[in-house]
Amino acid sequence: MQPIKVRAETADDFRAIDVVNLSAFQGEAEAQLVGELRKTDGFIPDLSLVAELNGRIVGHVVLSRVRLHAPGGDKDVLALGPMSVVPSQSHRGIGSELIEAAVARAKPLCYGAIVVAGHPDYYLRFGFKPAKDWGVTTNLSIPDDALTAMELVDGTLSGGGEVEYPDLFKALF
Repeated sequence: MQPIKVRAETADDFRAIDVVNLSAFQGEAEAQLVGELRKTDGFIPDLSLVAELNGRIVGHVVLSRVRLHAPGGDKDVLALGPMSVVPSQSHRGIGSELIEAAVARAKPLCYGAIVVAGHPDYYLRFGFKPAKDWGVTTNLSIPDDALTAMELVDGTLSGGGEVEYPDLFKALF
């Protein structure tokens, strides 16, 4: 198999990213969310990554800035998602490569943590832990165990708090 190339998205990739999200989620909500995220101040172009295989975009992940309302004061953290892989290319490690690349790119940007809403069993294997272990909750309508988190800077999540996702995410949850 050809190596997977992970890189930051460009404007030329937008349509292909939409196709990846449409096929992975079998609906328009995630593709629309990505398009809307690009228009917000929480969007960080270097943290919207595509996976290419044989010159074709087969996966996408985005990390965006969200607020953690914590007892010691509000702080910016990153929210991972949506993350998508074309179904015909699933189970080839593409999602893993995207997540590992996103975490690696996020670390030097001075964000203290990454949170993920959904699919906890998948994200736990990358070092994410149940957010409730830190007392972290979210404004999304999801079960407590569906929120996972990873500290990039030790102590960022100590004391807990509530992650405030933008209203755009509420269409998915």
